[in-house]
Amino acid sequence: MERFTLLDAVAVPIALANIDTDQIIPARFLRKPRQEGLGQFLFHDLRFLDDGRERPDFVLNLAPYRAARILVADRNFGCGSSREYAVLALCHYGIRAVIAPSFGDIFFNNCFKNGLLPIVLAEAEAGALRAQIAARPGAQVAIELAAQSVTFPDGKSHAFAIDGFRKHCLFEGIDELEFTLGQAEAIADFEACQAAEMPWL
Repeated sequence: MERFTLLDAVAVPIALANIDTDQIIPARFLRKPRQEGLGQFLFHDLRFLDDGRERPDFVLNLAPYRAARILVADRNFGCGSSREYAVLALCHYGIRAVIAPSFGDIFFNNCFKNGLLPIVLAEAEAGALRAQIAARPGAQVAIELAAQSVTFPDGKSHAFAIDGFRKHCLFEGIDELEFTLGQAEAIADFEACQAAEMPWL
């Protein structure tokens, strides 16, 4: 996984509540291999017409937002079915962080396993951020993981909370398995000590 330290990037507003994982990536694309570019299927039915042409009014199809790496959503983002591909589609598209007042629980946990940072801000703060980036298309937002802060286009910083272990993994660019494998020497020492002290086990 790519390390997450400081992200200063274009942010895109999605002002729809309860966006579920089937809207993030429709079920018919779940047969695609994980290694393929799932980003092309992100918000597919919202981004494209039936004939494959882009919907001109969908926000990700607007020029200022095409390079967005931060998505600012409304409440309950990523609800619905347990679908890791929803997170992968965002990652493959280039999104590194999603800011919302709340998330679907499984989606929230899957984000950390794939190097995507989900940030919970109060509904008023998230709404204010969406309003700022809608008023200034192409405006940048800065996320500093070490300081746990989000700096809005107006220059004001807002704090966010994150579990310490998850913060460490994102900062190092590792997942839970890679973290565990990195403790191999300590695990071997523990097992050797335990075997010596409790040979009956």
